[in-house]
Amino acid sequence: MRKKLLLLFITIISSLASGQDKNESAIVLELFTSQGCSSCPPADELLDKIRQQYQDQNVFVLSYHVDYWNRLGWKDPFSTKTFTDYQRAYGSQFKSRSIYTPQLVVNGSEHFTGSNHYKTDIALQKYAKSKSTNVIMLKNIKKKQEEIELEYGVEGDMFNTITFALVVSERITVVSRGENRNRTLKNTNIVASRKVTKGSTGNVSISIPNWITDKDELSIIGYTQDTSLKTTGASKIRI
Repeated sequence: MRKKLLLLFITIISSLASGQDKNESAIVLELFTSQGCSSCPPADELLDKIRQQYQDQNVFVLSYHVDYWNRLGWKDPFSTKTFTDYQRAYGSQFKSRSIYTPQLVVNGSEHFTGSNHYKTDIALQKYAKSKSTNVIMLKNIKKKQEEIELEYGVEGDMFNTITFALVVSERITVVSRGENRNRTLKNTNIVASRKVTKGSTGNVSISIPNWITDKDELSIIGYTQDTSLKTTGASKIRI
């Protein structure tokens, strides 16, 4: 009887958690973009198409807004120096002389111009054949006034860090200045806040920026990376 109750308890807990199945592929697309960049809107549109096309698969899209285009007259409301620093870390890993937008990084392993449909399709096909080395479970999520708390667990030991990205499903912005002045832009899966930690289990708190409203559809995307920033697993849970 006790054993049956234990199995029932485990089943209930598992139903409240979100995570990919073992040996599945996980494709993480990180787009570094800016509302102040005139060549970024086509990449933003492509990211949105991918999100819709692969919404029921293990394809995770994130839009990181960088701040170095803000000097041209329009301050991207979703941009932070933290995301620019993250992009620079990729630049060092890829041995790039400079960073650029729109840059699409696929599974931390390769990068190219984010509006390139052909390369994106090839990358999606390529990484769909790769198996993840980590399985991530996200559970017991609690939304408070200024932060979101959750528990996590990672199976497998071939990772260095785990990133938790608070994501806003979409926003429409009318840009009045800068390279995209007088344009209405749609941004998808905007990273609002990011927390990086280590350890296979634990509790994390992710801050909620003041520009987020009650109308926003939120989720948490968690993904593990090795020491070279290559993705080793990913999961998502809606809030």
